[in-house]
Amino acid sequence: MGRANQVRGAYGEGLVAEWYEARGYTVLDRNWRHGRMGEIDLVVEREPGWVVFCEVKTRSTAAFGHPWEAIGPDKLLRMRRLALAWMADHGRSRDRVRIDAAAVLGGAIEVLHGI
Repeated sequence: MGRANQVRGAYGEGLVAEWYEARGYTVLDRNWRHGRMGEIDLVVEREPGWVVFCEVKTRSTAAFGHPWEAIGPDKLLRMRRLALAWMADHGRSRDRVRIDAAAVLGGAIEVLHGI
């Protein structure tokens, strides 16, 4: 990934973190990495024991497709595995987990809950 894409991605993740915080969530982790399995962009919590894992996709324009198009079945499976790994590493119960996806397109934020 080029430097411009890294900066754009970090910007989008920051916007989405602020979006969650404005709605009463606490950011527990950002860019959490688990070996070669991959990375979770955001881990947030609103109610004690209810953990939300969010994949953030950021685009400056839709010229190369909408951000949702970058989240396919393989990415969702990886997110589920990473969520379980995060829960295990943090000694958390696995029964209260939600996976969200956030699209940042030109500064506008859309969040899908429970994908």
